[in-house]
Amino acid sequence: MMTNVSTTDPAVLGQLVTFPFSGKVAKNRLLKSAMSERLATFSPCDPKERGQPTEELIRLYETWATGGMGIIITGNIQVKKDHLEATGNAIIDRDLPSDYLEDYRALARAAKTRGSLVLGQLSHPGRQVSLTIQPNPESASDIEHPSIAGVLFARPTPLTKEGVRAIVQRFAYAASVLHEARFDGVQLHAAHGYLLHQFLSLRTNRRTDEYGGASLPNRARILLEIIAEIRRAVNDPTFMISVKLNCQDFVYPDGVSGQEWIALAQMLEGAGVDLVEVSGGTYESTQSDVQLEHDHTIPSRRSSQEAYFINFANHLRPHLPYTKICVTGGFRSVSAMADTVRNGFTDVIGMARPLAAEPFLVTEMLNGTKSCAKEDKLPPGQIFRIAAAAAQIAEIGNGYDITDFDNAFNVSRFVARLQKEIPTAMSETFAAGPSMSLGGE
Repeated sequence: MMTNVSTTDPAVLGQLVTFPFSGKVAKNRLLKSAMSERLATFSPCDPKERGQPTEELIRLYETWATGGMGIIITGNIQVKKDHLEATGNAIIDRDLPSDYLEDYRALARAAKTRGSLVLGQLSHPGRQVSLTIQPNPESASDIEHPSIAGVLFARPTPLTKEGVRAIVQRFAYAASVLHEARFDGVQLHAAHGYLLHQFLSLRTNRRTDEYGGASLPNRARILLEIIAEIRRAVNDPTFMISVKLNCQDFVYPDGVSGQEWIALAQMLEGAGVDLVEVSGGTYESTQSDVQLEHDHTIPSRRSSQEAYFINFANHLRPHLPYTKICVTGGFRSVSAMADTVRNGFTDVIGMARPLAAEPFLVTEMLNGTKSCAKEDKLPPGQIFRIAAAAAQIAEIGNGYDITDFDNAFNVSRFVARLQKEIPTAMSETFAAGPSMSLGGE
């Protein structure tokens, strides 16, 4: 474990970032990327008893706020109460009680206590929802998701044009609630195999209407309509919009192409998107235990094992003169983060799982007392790390001490418990979603 004082000056990471369209200013270049917290209310029987922010969720974000991030992005807030990425998701749905607004105000206040910009990540799982949660999923087309790690998925029903319009309005409504709750903006989750990504990908979009086909503008239409509708519903030019995109799906054939995603990012800049977060992977890519961990043929990966998607960001950078870029996935050391910013590859550095283990890591990196995120002694592969991060998030939310997985005894006890609970534990782990799991985030 490296905790020595850094030999690399972290000052560049502490610089302000001004976003071009909203005018919002982040106090530093470090971003907490979205992770699935699963700390909101959930009722298996009554969808109206789901998705309310809890004291535990608010405590979690108050803790992360103390950690000093320039930008905090929440776990994916679902826009439809019966279409969830996992049990315990936060939800904003017109049919839910109006007093949810006060809970989201409390969440925003907690996350903003130390001056972080706070964005609510909005999402719809589409076909990527467990059969136990939603037996009748909806998607761009009727392409069924393969089962993985004991999680089963039903064949989705293609959304009608009226259904697409309803989805657009749901995203806009959720954004308007977050604006009223004093969030600084939203992030639209168009990565990791969720609904907006399902429209973007040829693998899952076989439509022949204006929302599908070989034409990227057609496949991007729903995303661009959501952005336009948010602008109309919120009517506040200072409200920030970010989009999370895959630069690689790691599924073949019909995975994303770099040229298409550069063109998409340019469309987003034209729509006034302040920040594009670059990530990668889907549920399907986890079937090979997340190729990001083991596949040395992936071109967007650096030999240093950090900054998985930096090559893509480097190719994207010349095409976005205004929109800021955030690279998420694999960063662990101050030196790699600072070098990446100094070289002009990215404007913002995203981290996720390291902040579950060490919620104050950003402050410690910026003041020079830490040069690297804590290591762990977990077995190889992503499954145990996903489960470990989920456990740590729950511990923070409940006010417990955070389990140190750099301790061999803690690891052995945790692994034994997981193995005893397999397959249930593994299924719940993957139900936590790629938001937590992919890219070594």
